[in-house]
Amino acid sequence: MAAVSFRPTPICSGNSSSASKLNNGFSKPLAFPTKLSPAASAAGSRHSHKALVVASAGSFDKPIAADNSPLAVSNPSPVTRPKVRRHTISVFVGDESGMINRIAGVFARRGYNIESLAVGLNKDRALFTIVVSGTERVLQQVMEQLQKLVNVVKVEDISNEPQVERELMLIKVSAEPEHRAEIMWLVDIFRAKIVDISEHSLTIEVTGDPGKMVAVQRNLSKFGIREIARTGKIALRREKLGASAPFWRFSAASYPDLEGTMPVNSVMAGARDRTVPGETDAYVGGDVYPVEPTDGFSVNQVLDAHWGDLNDEDMSGLRSHTLSMLVTDSPGVLNIVTGVFSRRGYNIQSLAVGHAEVEGLSRITTVVPGTDESISKLVQQLYKLVDLHEVKDITHAPFAERELMLIKIAVNAAARRDVLDIASIFRGKAVDVSDHTITLELTGDLDKMVALQRLLEPYGICEVARTGRIALVRESGIDSKHLRGYAFPL
Repeated sequence: MAAVSFRPTPICSGNSSSASKLNNGFSKPLAFPTKLSPAASAAGSRHSHKALVVASAGSFDKPIAADNSPLAVSNPSPVTRPKVRRHTISVFVGDESGMINRIAGVFARRGYNIESLAVGLNKDRALFTIVVSGTERVLQQVMEQLQKLVNVVKVEDISNEPQVERELMLIKVSAEPEHRAEIMWLVDIFRAKIVDISEHSLTIEVTGDPGKMVAVQRNLSKFGIREIARTGKIALRREKLGASAPFWRFSAASYPDLEGTMPVNSVMAGARDRTVPGETDAYVGGDVYPVEPTDGFSVNQVLDAHWGDLNDEDMSGLRSHTLSMLVTDSPGVLNIVTGVFSRRGYNIQSLAVGHAEVEGLSRITTVVPGTDESISKLVQQLYKLVDLHEVKDITHAPFAERELMLIKIAVNAAARRDVLDIASIFRGKAVDVSDHTITLELTGDLDKMVALQRLLEPYGICEVARTGRIALVRESGIDSKHLRGYAFPL
C-alpha cells in the first residue's frame, strides 16, 4: 500500500469551504492532522458547521467559526494552589515509652517527610521540635491529629512567630597539612570549634541557624567531607515585652529578694503550666531520658549524662549504647525505624535526625540502654530494613558527643547580670533578652546541660528545648571517658 501523507490545508480569508472541509468530523479543535476512519467521517457529517477550527495557517492556535469570524473565548481564572512552605511544629508531651514512634506515625500515615526532628526532656515532659513542608490547611489537620494522642499536652506551629532557632552539627573533614591553615581560617569565620584532630582529618562543631549549616557545609565540601551528624532544629519564641508576655508572671520581678528561700517547685510547676497532685520527683520510664533519684538533690532530678557506664563491680552489663544509622530520606522511614525499637520494648533515651553527608540520606543518632548481646540482636533486626543503609554501635569506640540546649530564664534587671555570669562559666551565650526573661544557648554533653539547669532553677525556668545527642568517632583515638573528671570535657 502506498504511503499517504497528510498536510494541513491553509485557511485564507473568505475560504469558508476549506474551513468546513478541515472541520468535517471533529467536535474539538485539532492540534495536528489526523486520518479519520469511515465511521468517524460519517458521524462528522452530522456535526454543526459552527464547530471550532484552528485558524492559523500551519500553527493551529486560534478558534474561529465556520465563516472565519473570530469567536470570543473566556479565559478561565487560574487555579490558585495552596502554598507549600516549611513549618516548625512544637509538640509538648508527657514522656512515656513509644511516644516517638506514635508521633512519627502520624506524619508517616499522611505521607509527610520529617526533614528534622529534635527531642529533649525537662523532668518528665519532653519537647519535640519537628520540621516538615506542607500547606497550612493540611498541617492544621495533622496538628489536630497529634492533639488526639494520649499524653500530648500542647501542639503549636511557631513558624509565623519571631523565634530563636538553632541547630548543631558535627562535621568530619579531610585535612591534609597543606589545607589545614585554610580550614582553621574558615572555622574562625563561622565561630566553630575543633573537637578532634588527627593526622588526616578534623572534627568540627558548629551551631547556628539552618542557613549557617548550609554555608559551612558548602565551604568545607572542597576539602572532602567524611561524615556529618546533625541534630534537628530547635526553636523557642522570642519573648514579648510588657505584662502581656506569656511568662511575665513567672519573671523575677515577683521575687526581688533572691537571697531568701524560694518555692522552687511551685515556680517550675507554674512555668510548665501544670500541677499534678502527689507527683514525685523521681520518674521512671519514657522515650527520652529516664529520671533516677540523686542523693542530696531533690529538685528536677534527671539521668546522669553517662548512665550505665560499667565499672569493675557491675555484673549486669546494662549500659547506654549509641547507635549511628544512615537511612533513606523519604516519608515514613523514621516511623519504621522507631517501630523496631518500640515493638521490642527498647526505651529510646535520645534521638536526633538530620541530613547526612550524602544527598538523599539522613543520619539518625539514637541512645538506647541494653546489654551488648541485646543491642547486637537489635542491630541485626535493623539491618533487615530496606531503607536502612548502615548502622553502627559506636559505644566501644572513642567518640565526640554533643548536645544543644535553648533555655529561657525568668529574670529582672537585678538578676540578669548574675545569670549572664553563670552562663559565661559554662561557655553559654545569650541569644534573646526581654525586660523579664533571657534565653541562653549552650552546647556540650549532658553533664554540662544538667549542671547549668540546676544552677538556674532558683531564678525560674520558663522553657527548655533540647536536641538529642549526636556523636562521631574520634579519628585521633583519644577516649573522652578519661576526660570526664574535668569541668569541660572535650
